[in-house]
Amino acid sequence: MSEDQKKQLEQQLWNIANTLRGKMNADEFRDYILGFIFFKYLSEKMELYANEILQYDDITYKQINEESTQGKEYLEVIHEEAIQRLGYFLKPSELFSEVAKKGNADVEGASNFILEDLQRILNNIQLSTMGFESEEDFDNLFEDMDLNSTKLGKTPEARNQLISKVLAHLDKIDFKLKETELDVLGDAYEYLIAQFASGAGKKAGEFYTPQEVSTVLAKLVTTDKEKLKSVYDPTCGSGSLLLRVAKEVKEVGNFYGQELNRTTYNLARMNMILHDVHYRKFDIKQEDTLEHPQHIEQQFEAIVANPPFSAKWSANPLHMSDDRFSQYGRLAPSSKADFAFVQHMIYHLAENGSMAIVLPHGVLFRGGAEAHIRQFLIEDKNYLDAVIGLPANIFYGTSIPTCILVFKKCRESPDDILFIDASNDYERAKTQNYLRKEDVDKIISTYRERQDLEKYSHLASLEEIKENDFNLNIPRYIDTFEVEEKVDLNETAKKIKAIDQDMESIDSQLKAYCNELEIETPF
Repeated sequence: MSEDQKKQLEQQLWNIANTLRGKMNADEFRDYILGFIFFKYLSEKMELYANEILQYDDITYKQINEESTQGKEYLEVIHEEAIQRLGYFLKPSELFSEVAKKGNADVEGASNFILEDLQRILNNIQLSTMGFESEEDFDNLFEDMDLNSTKLGKTPEARNQLISKVLAHLDKIDFKLKETELDVLGDAYEYLIAQFASGAGKKAGEFYTPQEVSTVLAKLVTTDKEKLKSVYDPTCGSGSLLLRVAKEVKEVGNFYGQELNRTTYNLARMNMILHDVHYRKFDIKQEDTLEHPQHIEQQFEAIVANPPFSAKWSANPLHMSDDRFSQYGRLAPSSKADFAFVQHMIYHLAENGSMAIVLPHGVLFRGGAEAHIRQFLIEDKNYLDAVIGLPANIFYGTSIPTCILVFKKCRESPDDILFIDASNDYERAKTQNYLRKEDVDKIISTYRERQDLEKYSHLASLEEIKENDFNLNIPRYIDTFEVEEKVDLNETAKKIKAIDQDMESIDSQLKAYCNELEIETPF
């Protein structure tokens, strides 16, 4: 698929999404359109797999008579195989294309009301997994799609008409699932998530990290790696950051994540499945990461995160007996959980692993408990590998400048910490700034080669950092001051005098013209 075809597909999906907009906000119609796309994906995946099984019987899945004895035998065998391979099951009559066809039927005497059937089918997808290994991954995946919501239409007929229209448009789109080397649908899904994020204002940061920032984080933690046993995101949002890491290596063994928001948690699981990550290879949990961690006994080779900036947390003294925090002697303040996320991630970091986390600039220099934790990480543990300053206004919902902290338990350069000031390298857009490819490449090459570049990067010794009382504020280490060109006051005075003379000459000419026309001069 060419780049133009890819963009055309993305635009088609976005246009279909906008047919649902109505009176709904971005969050709400996002859940419907992404849910319908996911249903179409599951259906096409099911049909392709069933046709593989049936190819020697010279029959296709849709040709099976579900009511016949032979048809039931076929379905029983396919159900058993599909549950193990795909994790779910759909009958031929439950496929997306069949529902779309019925909803848009124009046959006299035939009903094209599909809302009840559609709701039943979405429920059946979940029910088909019950008692099997995939049950948790499909549990309540469609719970945010209320087909009886009056926001879809005041009457059942109006809602049915709108949904049928959306399904008909989607049914015409070829997701090219047969072309296994392409991830057409996965890329298009990511595009839609990004589009919804750009219109969701402050809430966008809850579920999506801008793609360019995700790329930086992914490249940082995959430096010198071709395969990863595991990747983990403790605040995984839509799961896009986890999937971005996978694009930087040949193989990822398993994906792990945790997300507090229920709707976003559903989105993350859908995103994994849509990117053809097998249900056995991902483990996404829904809970508060700091208060109720779900992967507490595990360590991960790569960890990435874009936690909510300076979020509140309990800072309960009981956490001092928690292995994630106990060795530091202090807890992050209740008003700012930034370092609590750092501590949590370091606890889960494997000895050969790398982690990269986006944080507000305040973590670099704030005092109190945060200064204590910062010093412990540098002086006692020597885990901090790099500090990277990012431009302001590159995240959805906030304009504050941010930074990336990179940590390793076994550092290749244990005698220094690399500082990079990338805050001035970006492109301006209408509503926010963004990193260009050359900006991303410069950050990554500077990090990987540990370059000391004038006004951009600096390798600070541990002694230098100690002399700065473990304050990591980037201007302390990188001088970006630009000497202004000297102004020649005599030359400037001459220019002003020449301008005055020109103005007198122009005024004189203008006055002559006014006299000639017998009109009053304007001065």
